[in-house]
Amino acid sequence: MATKEEICDGSEMFVIFHKLSQEALKITSEINNKYNTPEQIVELFSKLTGTQVDKSFRCFPPFYTDCGKNIKIGKNVFINACCRFQDQGGIEIGDGSLIGHNTTIATLNHDFNPDKRANLHPSPVKIGKNVWIGSDCTILPGVEIGDGAVIGAGSVVTKNIPANSIAVGNPARVIKQIEIK
Repeated sequence: MATKEEICDGSEMFVIFHKLSQEALKITSEINNKYNTPEQIVELFSKLTGTQVDKSFRCFPPFYTDCGKNIKIGKNVFINACCRFQDQGGIEIGDGSLIGHNTTIATLNHDFNPDKRANLHPSPVKIGKNVWIGSDCTILPGVEIGDGAVIGAGSVVTKNIPANSIAVGNPARVIKQIEIK
């Protein structure tokens, strides 16, 4: 998916992602359907992503994803309850970032042509270091959020947000630059 190339319905890659989705459903059911210690959450997320997640990572379940293998999580990241990650196109979360309740991060679009509607167009989302995403936000495919930015609760992020800025609304727009002293 890193190539950002179209994935055609029924193609080999499409089938692989279906298989990965089934694996993600199995692992997220382990995360969501019983109590796990913070250490167990780190272990389960490492299994979900296929890479070792830092022991400083925290997540309050439930958590949902359709793949898992395309999520990269930095150190001291916190993901609050009821977040949904559509990571087939890739999601990167920088060190120290906080993701609020009910946040959705999408990395796929479907084809606009009705005859090819099931085809997928991946585009990764990158969240910088020390970003704070408020509750109930939606981050759309291809968006980059700069280091230190704040995304206000309920915002829909449709375009890149510069570092050290506060963005709010639908669509999210920058309303203030954060002064670092």
